[in-house]
Amino acid sequence: MVKKQTAGRDNLGKFAPQFAALNDDVLFGEVWAKEDELSARDRSMITCSALMAQGLFPQLKSHMQIAKNNGVTKTEMVALITHLSFYAGWPKAWSAFSIAKEIYAN
Repeated sequence: MVKKQTAGRDNLGKFAPQFAALNDDVLFGEVWAKEDELSARDRSMITCSALMAQGLFPQLKSHMQIAKNNGVTKTEMVALITHLSFYAGWPKAWSAFSIAKEIYAN
């Protein structure tokens, strides 16, 4: 069962209420909730891959924590970053590894 997402409303609810609702209710409430199509773990790996490839490191940090919570192991995350380094770029991999070291420190 996917945890109810409130980050949109918590961070942007008063400033951008429609975007906040779309984030919480559609992206996380509907798309991420369809675990019969893709597991939360698989969605996390796909999302981390896309964010790393685009160099969106603030979002990657949040989603890497979600990935860890969804069962993606340190070994799997290291393999994901290493594999993507050849497709997304070596500097992006270095940046992603810095985040992974922090997230998977414990």
